[in-house]
Amino acid sequence: MTTTEKYFVSYNGVHKLCQKSAETLLKTIGKPDVIVAIGGGGFIPSRILRTFLKHSGEKNIPIQAIGLSLYEDMGSQDKIGKEVIRTQWLDFGALEKSFDSLIGKNILIVDEVDDTRTTLHYALTELYKDVKRKADALGRDMSDTKFSIFVVHDKKKPKKADINKDYMNGGIYLCGEEVPDRWIAYPWEADDIDEHTKKAHAQGHD
Repeated sequence: MTTTEKYFVSYNGVHKLCQKSAETLLKTIGKPDVIVAIGGGGFIPSRILRTFLKHSGEKNIPIQAIGLSLYEDMGSQDKIGKEVIRTQWLDFGALEKSFDSLIGKNILIVDEVDDTRTTLHYALTELYKDVKRKADALGRDMSDTKFSIFVVHDKKKPKKADINKDYMNGGIYLCGEEVPDRWIAYPWEADDIDEHTKKAHAQGHD
């Protein structure tokens, strides 16, 4: 793959997209109770988002990490595969030290890119099922448990999976920016950040 085929993104660009998107999230769903970052691309956007989702003097929003890989072509940004495998999941015990549970909470799932949508579909579905199992066991209602999704970039291409809006329960799907179906070169993957940033600017990206 040549340099011209890659879509270079700078740290500044990601930061500004997260800042702008945080304003939209606050206006639509309000401040999340917890952010669930899909590793490893969701970690940095989650941390940037948190800066803009809390007001001065408020407690930090907890960030929890989950790790997902696909059975085939693991490590490929195209994320082509038939089966999603959990490599890391929520620490519900740690979460429940801050909350009684995730039941009734405003939950935001974050990843860097929506490519085939397979990973996002799995994350939303399985998180919803986990919280519902807990609610059923306690005889509690799930009606006020909200799931939203934020991705920095959404590739303009047909998806291989759908997002179940019933599971979102009033939550939203939000992308910072729609981009062409090209390999996205993120700054946290760069060996030479100065050269990477030059390439991003040469393509007209902040």
